[in-house]
Amino acid sequence: MAVERVVDLSHPVGPRTQVFPGDEPPQISPSCSLAADGYNSVRIRLSSHTGTHADAPYHFLADGPRLDELPLELFCGPAVVVDATGLEPRTAIGPGALEPWADLLVPGAAVLVRTGWDRHYGTERYYDHPYLAGETARALVERGVRTLGVDTLSPDQTPYGGVEADDWSAHHAVLGAGGTIIENLCRLDRIDFADPWFCAFPLRLSSGDGAPVRAVAMDRRR
Repeated sequence: MAVERVVDLSHPVGPRTQVFPGDEPPQISPSCSLAADGYNSVRIRLSSHTGTHADAPYHFLADGPRLDELPLELFCGPAVVVDATGLEPRTAIGPGALEPWADLLVPGAAVLVRTGWDRHYGTERYYDHPYLAGETARALVERGVRTLGVDTLSPDQTPYGGVEADDWSAHHAVLGAGGTIIENLCRLDRIDFADPWFCAFPLRLSSGDGAPVRAVAMDRRR
C-alpha cells in the first residue's frame, strides 16, 4: 500500500485552542533554550481532552477500559464520512442521516460525522453545534461501529450559555460498547477521495480517560 495524499484533521494545540466549558486552556512555556541550554524544550500543561482528542470508556464509566486497554485497531481503519451539514445550531442528528451510508456502517469502520461546524472553531458559536441523537449513536453501535469521530466539541450537546448537559447518550452508547470517540476533528470536507483510511492514535497517558491525537485521513494507492 502506498499513500498518495494525507489530510490533516487535527486542530493545533496552543494558547488559542478552544476547550470544553470549564476546562483550562493549554499552557505552553519555554523550559530550555538554545541560548542557555544548547537545545529548545517547552513545558506543557493541558487537559487530557484538549484539542482533537480521543475519549476512552473510562471517561464516563468507572469500570470502563482505559486508553491503553483499548485495541489499537480502534484508532485506525477505513473511514466513512457522514454528511450532516446545513443544520441549525443545536439540531439533533437523527438516524435517517445515516441511511445513505448504511452499507458502509460495518464493524471496523471509523464513522466521521461532518457537520461543518469546525468553521466556527474559536468562536462562541462553536459551542452551539449540532449533535447526535442517542438513537443515532445506538444505531451505529448496533451495526458494530466502535469508532466515532465528530467535527464538534462533543457528539452530545455542549452545555453553554444556559443550556444544561443532557444525558450524554451518545457518549454512553459508544463508550459503553467499548468504543472510542474522536472529538474536535476538522477539514472533513477535504476527504474528497474514495476509501479513505483514518488514523488517530492517542498519547498513551497513564490517566487513561482520554488524550490528544493527530488525526489524519489517507488516500491509499494499492
